[in-house]
Amino acid sequence: MLGLRGRLWLGAAALAAVSMFAGCSADQPRRAPPVEDRGLGAGSFGTAPVTATPAPVVPAAKPLPGIENAGRPGFYTVKPGDTIRKIGSDNGVNWRDIVRLNNLDNPDLIEVGQVLRISPGAVPHTPPAAPAVAATPSGDPVVAGALPPVAVTAAKPATPPSGVVAPVVPPPGPSGEDEVAFIWPASGTLLASFDEAKNKGYDIGGKAGDPVLAAADGRVVYAGAGLRGYGNLVILKHNNTYLTAYAHNQSLMVKEDQTVRKGQKIAEMGNSDADRVKLHFEIRRQGKPVDPSRYLAAR
Repeated sequence: MLGLRGRLWLGAAALAAVSMFAGCSADQPRRAPPVEDRGLGAGSFGTAPVTATPAPVVPAAKPLPGIENAGRPGFYTVKPGDTIRKIGSDNGVNWRDIVRLNNLDNPDLIEVGQVLRISPGAVPHTPPAAPAVAATPSGDPVVAGALPPVAVTAAKPATPPSGVVAPVVPPPGPSGEDEVAFIWPASGTLLASFDEAKNKGYDIGGKAGDPVLAAADGRVVYAGAGLRGYGNLVILKHNNTYLTAYAHNQSLMVKEDQTVRKGQKIAEMGNSDADRVKLHFEIRRQGKPVDPSRYLAAR
């Protein structure tokens, strides 16, 4: 049996041995065993490939009906506050024809920016068909019918023979086929003249019941009181360019789609939706109010 002193000596020796082992481990770190490379498959030590998540597909906004015909003759782009009746009256077209030409299920449901066909003779735009694509023996795509590039040289203007003066050709002017000879629609005093900002036509005074006459031959495209601010209103279409409007009447003498002659009585003067008895008369060229003084004989 070891005495107390012997046991203390053995414990100190063991502690020194442990400290020495720890020191050796710090100086010479343990090496990890070699790792066999088994590729990047599942369960290997390689980094697994990351698959990118595709971005969500957002459907394109639905194009407005008829947008491809915007700005074309015989078509109208709907503006804020428009109704089918207002579009028809402003453009000299029966609103029922607009409904028929555009196959509208609900005439009261139109969108701002939508393009409506307002003339039976208007030709809708047809997008060109995509050209056929074929492959050459090398595999490169070639558009069918395509021609090789050709250098183009600007042609020189023809030189007239010496001593001959080339005639001067004036630029083409506007066609006069649609011009209309208008007459005054009433014989009263002119109360207010054309002001593009405040008055879209002439206000002509008179007595209740005075005759209102058609300013030119035409067809009735509107007869009623559905437009606020105009009272009992008649609109005549004279051709594809001009229409005239007769407002605030006491009574109407014509119906829609009726053909009238210049000077024919179409209404009786009144004060419907007005502060006094008068006729409000407008001439519109391609739907826009113009100064009647340019078309009526001076008094």
